[in-house]
Amino acid sequence: MPTVGVKRDELFAAIGQTFTDEEFDHLCFEFGIELDDITSERQIKQKEQGVNAAIGADDTVIYKIDVPANRYDLLCVEGIARALRVFMKKELPPVFQVVAAKNHAVHRLTVKHGHGLETSRPYVVSCVLRGVTFTQPRYDSFIDLQDKLHQNICRRRTLVAIGTHDLDTIEGPFTYEAQVPTDISFVPLSQSREFNAKELLDHYRTSPDAKHLKPYTDIIYDLPAYPVIRDSNDTVLSLPPIINSEHSKIKLSTRNVFVECTATDITKANVVLNTVIAMFSQYCDAPFTVEPVEITYDRDGHREVTPDLSNRQVVTKVDDIHSMLFGKRPVIDLDVQRICDLCVKMQLAATYLPAIHSIEVQVPPTRSDILHAVDVMEDVGIAYGFDNIPMTFPPTLTVGGGQPLNNLGDHLRNEISRAGYLELLTHGLCSHDENFKLLNRPDDGTSAVVLSNPATIEFEVVRTTMIPGVLKTVQNNKGLSFKDGLKLFEISDVVVLDPAGSDVGAANIRRLCALYTGQTDGFEVIHGLVDRVMQLVGVPCVLDPHHSPTNYYAIVPSASTWLFLYKMRRNN
Repeated sequence: MPTVGVKRDELFAAIGQTFTDEEFDHLCFEFGIELDDITSERQIKQKEQGVNAAIGADDTVIYKIDVPANRYDLLCVEGIARALRVFMKKELPPVFQVVAAKNHAVHRLTVKHGHGLETSRPYVVSCVLRGVTFTQPRYDSFIDLQDKLHQNICRRRTLVAIGTHDLDTIEGPFTYEAQVPTDISFVPLSQSREFNAKELLDHYRTSPDAKHLKPYTDIIYDLPAYPVIRDSNDTVLSLPPIINSEHSKIKLSTRNVFVECTATDITKANVVLNTVIAMFSQYCDAPFTVEPVEITYDRDGHREVTPDLSNRQVVTKVDDIHSMLFGKRPVIDLDVQRICDLCVKMQLAATYLPAIHSIEVQVPPTRSDILHAVDVMEDVGIAYGFDNIPMTFPPTLTVGGGQPLNNLGDHLRNEISRAGYLELLTHGLCSHDENFKLLNRPDDGTSAVVLSNPATIEFEVVRTTMIPGVLKTVQNNKGLSFKDGLKLFEISDVVVLDPAGSDVGAANIRRLCALYTGQTDGFEVIHGLVDRVMQLVGVPCVLDPHHSPTNYYAIVPSASTWLFLYKMRRNN
């Protein structure tokens, strides 16, 4: 869940009411978010950088609030305050409007395909916020919201990148195209000299002052042509998804803001643009209004006007709402009018459709998380208050119990621990070499589940044996002294491919792995553990496997090369 830091006094002023910490914590709980921490800039610096770094830091109280990952409208103080005001019935949800520009002028942006733009970053959406009044807190929140969106829905700018510009310093119509890096020259944000695009990315990849931008350079660094947005005077506005230009920088004095979002995913681009509009159009001279931009794709002549702030309709059956919240219990205080009122508390305008006994909800652009009727049911439950739903026993009679395999594992853990073994819990993922090559086991491609996009070389496959994890534990503790030897064990699952016997193509198998290491070979130690485990599970030991019952175990010689690989090499 994203954590949003907001100054307490600014938040209370935006809500229009003050609370004690306990009261605000309870309000957050009712609304479905969480007050995670109460801190200050001084405390944060002292914790992260030490006492000296905190000298002179601000003592203003900061609330750290955890919000749902899909509630992008709650990533700034404006969104949280508005949502809580509506939830507390202090105001109605705002109505957003797309209005014509002054003198009915049309803002235009042309997408010029070529040089690979259609495959690297083909989409753009845009708008103009007219007559914005910035203060320092509003400006800081404006920048912080863009950063929060970049880290969340934009997936670190790989899906969407936001650019905001002072409209009074540039002149339309605008163009979006891909150009050779050496043909793109401009003064980037917070720099004093001009770079071409290739020089700039090399600078960001090596400069200690640009650590925050270095990860984004990989997105376009190896492309033959870089995306760029220019105005009618050929002035560079931005090099998405890396940096904006110093020329069109947003300042406190900025009154008109040109917003552009370049993207690889048009749906997410529209969500991001609508979120920026919804949060900061309230500071326009005409609140909650925005001017559109006409986007033209020269490849096929397709035109579209952004943003689209129209509501979506979701229909939910009243009976389904009752069933989800109350089951088969009688409903006394949740009639259709009450349901509509509860929807309004969650910024959802609702009307009753008697012909189908359903609620039609108008989903505003701020609520991109509403995807299905069940999302509306959840919001009704939040607004009604989960604490107000009476607790009852379920209508079915069931007795819980442990799975037999888990019970067996717990009993074995207890007994093996009594034998002096220490239990391990190692990773279920390991490298391909650890699972095969380092154990001298061939990989025929039919045993291990392989990750398609591993985050690290140490987590490439799902283990088919627990031996690598146990051996790595010994490796990382070989500096310790164990005069009486070291006994380790693990009872856990391995995963093997099973295309015929499993509907998911793989199966979990519970395994026991034990290890003894000491000053002597200690075969009798591990042999004793095997005997004890078999005794516990009721499997007898036989000396002649050819004349024995079906359920038995036996110790037989093995010619496997991987068992005694080191000894074989030493003897050779």
